Amino acid sequence: MLFKTISASVYGIDAYPVEVEVDVGSAYMKDFNVVGLPDNAVKESRERIKSALRNCGFEFPYSPADLRKEGSGFDLPMALGVVGCQGQFFGKILDQMMFLGELSLDGSVRPVRGALSATIAAREKGLKAVAVPESNAREAAVVEGIEVFALKSLPQAVDLVNSPESFQKVHVDASHMLTEAAQYSVDLRDVHGQQAAKRALEVACTGGHNILFIGPPGAGKTMLAKRIPTILPPMSLEEAIETTRIHSVAGTLDGTQGLIGTRPFRSPHHTISDAGLIGGGAVPRPGEVSLGHNGVLFLDELPEFQRNVLEVMRQPLDFD
Repeated sequence: MLFKTISASVYGIDAYPVEVEVDVGSAYMKDFNVVGLPDNAVKESRERIKSALRNCGFEFPYSPADLRKEGSGFDLPMALGVVGCQGQFFGKILDQMMFLGELSLDGSVRPVRGALSATIAAREKGLKAVAVPESNAREAAVVEGIEVFALKSLPQAVDLVNSPESFQKVHVDASHMLTEAAQYSVDLRDVHGQQAAKRALEVACTGGHNILFIGPPGAGKTMLAKRIPTILPPMSLEEAIETTRIHSVAGTLDGTQGLIGTRPFRSPHHTISDAGLIGGGAVPRPGEVSLGHNGVLFLDELPEFQRNVLEVMRQPLDFD
């Protein structure tokens, strides 16, 4: 029997809808094969799904094929497909809802990366709702025009499909969240003296210019640099969503945060590789340049960075 659910795969900072097809044949699960360019995390999902289904009381009896599937977020939709093949679904919302979530062995749903991007992709696809792990709910609910449900376990996901009216949607006030999140732990007014340096920072930030700090150790270069985000304009909601998407995909977003409201300050070590700085990989991941987007990228001890690392900064620094 063939059953389909909808999920999403993150590529770069964008997400693409993935149709997860589960087929239980006459051999009835003598083997468990995953196809469609899955990475190791997706291949390993078979063991998590088996244990989660058994421990939750269920019997254990796809998307474009050229798009690589990465991460553990397919656990939940794959498990739901197995449950659906057993005829345990009576609801009619599966073709209108996207599911994301990693399964633990006891069937609880764990957070995943890129929930915000996946929710945006679901809205663009015309889906009515998205079901995400509880830790990702506030992040996903920032997206307007689509219903968001928070899940704690696999049985709860099954109940959601069968009786969605009994579940409460997650609602957030994005503007209020942004105001609450816009709190810095440091401030430029904490710095006494350094009038010329502070004036230079103000001029550079006003014009959006790059800054080169030169001075002996202990002169306060790093201290001043860390306070640059506090004199930049407050983040707009669009900037906050854009920044949150990047950090969500990178896995640096705190589960209690729905939005990043402060401008990022990234200070990578001088031993960083060119890929770590600029990003990339077989499945593209944000580098420090992307993580510093809408904020500050501070390269401390600049001469210590490898030449090939500094060379990749040419294009990001080119404003022409």
